[in-house]
Amino acid sequence: MPHLETLYHLAILAGLLLGLAGVLANLATFDGLRPAEPPAAAGAPRVSILVPARNEALNIGPCVRSLLAQDYPNCELLVLDDHSTDGTGDLVRGLGLGEASVGEAASFPRPLPPAGGTQRVPLQPRMLTGAALPPGWTGKGWACHQLAAQATGDFLFFTDADTEHAPGTVSAAVAYAQRNRADLVSAWPRLVTVTWGEQLVIPMIVVLAMILYPHWLMLFLQKHPHLAARLPRSAQRLLGAANGQFMFFTRAGYDRIGGHAGERSHVVEDVALGRAVASRMGEGMRLFNCESLRFSTCRMYRSFGETWDGFTKNIRPAFERSLVGFLGLGAWQLCGYLLPFVFAVCAPRPLVFAQVAAIYVIRILLTLRFRTSWLSCVLHPVGQVLALGIGLNSWRRSARGGVSWKGRTYQVSGQA
Repeated sequence: MPHLETLYHLAILAGLLLGLAGVLANLATFDGLRPAEPPAAAGAPRVSILVPARNEALNIGPCVRSLLAQDYPNCELLVLDDHSTDGTGDLVRGLGLGEASVGEAASFPRPLPPAGGTQRVPLQPRMLTGAALPPGWTGKGWACHQLAAQATGDFLFFTDADTEHAPGTVSAAVAYAQRNRADLVSAWPRLVTVTWGEQLVIPMIVVLAMILYPHWLMLFLQKHPHLAARLPRSAQRLLGAANGQFMFFTRAGYDRIGGHAGERSHVVEDVALGRAVASRMGEGMRLFNCESLRFSTCRMYRSFGETWDGFTKNIRPAFERSLVGFLGLGAWQLCGYLLPFVFAVCAPRPLVFAQVAAIYVIRILLTLRFRTSWLSCVLHPVGQVLALGIGLNSWRRSARGGVSWKGRTYQVSGQA
């Protein structure tokens, strides 16, 4: 059956070249936050910086210190301790944040900016103690919902406790959001990876995102909302995505989609919120993904075990009710991004080497653009095997008992 084998390899090469074309289109349109001068305090919209934290003792100190050092003249910082058992709350208190219950935080007055000049409004950092998790909510979604309820800002900047931000981050985000009239800016920090497990697996996020997410198409449709409006809302929603490490909402946009309450049971709430905004782009809502490499870093996990558990929690639920989509992507990752390396060893031929070359062109381009680990690039087949293993484990856990994270287990309805 030599003709069938040739057709198979041609089809795989065509798929890889199509993926490469998508990556090139995304890279051509995917911009980043740029340095911006802080505005005068009198005219600066208020920004609420919101940090949910559960058992983040290793991360919370550097994160909060970086946020306290922001140069933006009118913002508040709220950190919510979500029933941590590792001393996270004590560490936050040690940084000088005043403590209040969620109900008390709502009574803090919103300060008025000075009459003119660039004098900063006091940051007013607060630590909130989270309420008990209600039925039907995920932990992070509930924490963010409580933070949003107490926030007084015109912009809501949700960021994870495992991130750090340069002093000009908020100023850059405000300028970007205003320039693009964005309801949500989702910025991608530089991913810090130290252990071999982190280096092999975590950069796969960028690879999958830039191959699958049609950023260029989102920009086009948002420029022409009358065209987006012709698509069913479900199709618009499928084009959305966002990164919970850096979510910069307008208050009006956040409220319009129902905030975290609208996606209260979704395990991968950041992607769901991005999709909620995208589902309304026919009505004029605007979602912008960009990078924050100059300003922000994130070390998501600190070991291979944490990496395995973290992605197990996310991969299957990210596909919501689409088992076909999940299995289809898994099959394509196997055939398109792993088997060419097997064939290159067992049955070498020019078409196979062309496939491997296309994969490495994609990996090199993304490694250079997003400054991810070169180990992951060089050892792509190893990282791909691990990613597929994590995906299968996520499917197994979602179907059989729910996915677990930080002492909580979530049933993933419709995911079996």
